[in-house]
Amino acid sequence: MGNQWFLESITTDGSHVTYNITHLPFRIGRDPENDLILPERVSALSRNHAVLSLDICGRIRLTDLNSTNGSFVGRERIEGSCLLAENDIVHFGSAEFRLRGHLPERTPTSKVSSGLPLSENFVDKEAEFLDLLEGHGISGAAQPIVEAQGGKVFAYELLGRANHPLLPISPIRLFKLASALDREVELSVAFRKFGISAIAPRLQGFPLFANTHPRETFSEDFFASLVSLRQGRPELDLVIEIHETAVTESARLIELAARFRDIGVRFAYDDFGAGQARLREIGDAPAHFVKFDMGLLHDLHLACERKRHVVNDLVKLVLDLGSVPLAEGIEKDAEAQICREMGFQLIQGFLTGKPIPVASL
Repeated sequence: MGNQWFLESITTDGSHVTYNITHLPFRIGRDPENDLILPERVSALSRNHAVLSLDICGRIRLTDLNSTNGSFVGRERIEGSCLLAENDIVHFGSAEFRLRGHLPERTPTSKVSSGLPLSENFVDKEAEFLDLLEGHGISGAAQPIVEAQGGKVFAYELLGRANHPLLPISPIRLFKLASALDREVELSVAFRKFGISAIAPRLQGFPLFANTHPRETFSEDFFASLVSLRQGRPELDLVIEIHETAVTESARLIELAARFRDIGVRFAYDDFGAGQARLREIGDAPAHFVKFDMGLLHDLHLACERKRHVVNDLVKLVLDLGSVPLAEGIEKDAEAQICREMGFQLIQGFLTGKPIPVASL
């Protein structure tokens, strides 16, 4: 059973106030449509200041929405987005909160004379989820990745979906269910297997970007599956996406890059710029592609000069390493234009192409 997250603050008289995060995404700002609304005179919040969302790895991600006074974690201002941990001190403008989590209490439906706590070993929709892992109701989509100059389709990213009548369609919600069952890796494998078997044959001639879960990145089973895939589909131009949370140790990444090279698979760093930029790691083991986090690029054309300078320097660094910078989550013409000016070579997002369901390919 997952945590019930909430934000805790302390008022001027020393009392503690909690704001339950009842759903995700959870938006913070002074406009009335936000989930947490604070007056500007108290918090210096922008109208739409920041958003909390659930990351694929099961953690809470904070994304600053190009606010005037910034969002801070551990009193350090963030650029774009970062992953949060329980008890992190977070500021939205001048408003201070601590992220907390607790197991939600349950009211028993019947009396238990022994007084012992009831076990909670069953997860709702477990049987249906296991059915999905067997291939029943699993589906997918492909989102185009285009050349920044000219807009020609360069590649596609394989995306996992579900059309099981009793399960959510959203991959984020499916991974939340998988986390409760400790089966995130199995879901990642199932999505990738479906994409390669059902979608890849319809997109011959294009490189295909495939996601991985952080928990499987360095496993022997993962590499064995790639070796088997290369032997059976030698013509497939596969690009493996490495999640930002797995990019932590240079030595392991150098070994990872060598093993990818040996089996003829290219790789990409995903969500670059979310949390720590991992500059040392990507310098020691440059990837073929570096996908910049969408939180870093959101409304980049409206961002302050300091933020644009930071992104521009990161793009130059990626190019100097011999990697291809890819702007992810682009939804506006103005965002795409400034990305082109900064040197991004590839663009992905709703502006250049929404995910295409497998049935429509």
